[in-house]
Amino acid sequence: MPVPFVPVDTAEHIRALSDNLAINPLDPKDLLHTFGLIGVCVILFAETGLLVGFFFPGDSLLFLAGVAASSVADAIFGGGTRLSLPALLIGGPICAILGAQLGHFLGARYGRRMFERPNSRLFKREYVEKAEYYFRKFGPAKAVVLARFIPIVRTFLNPVAGVLGMPARQFLVWNIVGAVLWVDGILLIGYLLARQIYDAIGDQIDKYILPVVAVIILISVLPILLELLRDRRSRRRAKALEVVASSGAAGAAETLRGEHQDDRERGQHSPRHRHDGGR
Repeated sequence: MPVPFVPVDTAEHIRALSDNLAINPLDPKDLLHTFGLIGVCVILFAETGLLVGFFFPGDSLLFLAGVAASSVADAIFGGGTRLSLPALLIGGPICAILGAQLGHFLGARYGRRMFERPNSRLFKREYVEKAEYYFRKFGPAKAVVLARFIPIVRTFLNPVAGVLGMPARQFLVWNIVGAVLWVDGILLIGYLLARQIYDAIGDQIDKYILPVVAVIILISVLPILLELLRDRRSRRRAKALEVVASSGAAGAAETLRGEHQDDRERGQHSPRHRHDGGR
């Protein structure tokens, strides 16, 4: 059977399409190289607004997007990959804000029915419980901001805030604050460190991206860790004060009993008591 003739340009288009379809959605370098700025914005929206988006590599994607906006972008990712830093700094937070706002709306609209599903590879009840823990632990405003820096929690906290009745306007204010700090903060870290990274490791950044992002996440969650330590210290102090107060109350009660006993003894040995006893 004769092999059909395929023009060269058509074959190249088919090969390019196959390459695009074969990308790894969990590899931020693949995502950047294939979809560019649009891919970054779509993933930020999905990760913060859709419950199925929690597995996207948000932190590492933002860091590499910052690198891709620098002067060494083409040397690291290949020609034509460089992204616009202003577009990232503006478009990224907007998509993250819209995604989170959608998550809050869905939570307020459908309530806990959103989470009434069995555990699976894409959903676990512990994700929701962890989001609720942070919401109740730090309060609505602080939780919405801090959750941006915690993978998985930043996806589930938004609908949880809606389920637990956080007003949409209040959520929007802190949603904006958290989105700008998270998105623009990590973007700028990648952008400012791009030249030093390239000088140190060349175009092998994908081999070092996980340790770098781990450090970024650690730095990001430091306020949370400090808050937890502060809360733990305050609880210990309160417990110690309760012990001191209870021991002080017991001591005071013992003192009163002792004074009452002394009064009784003095009454028994008073002259009047002896005189009446003599009768």
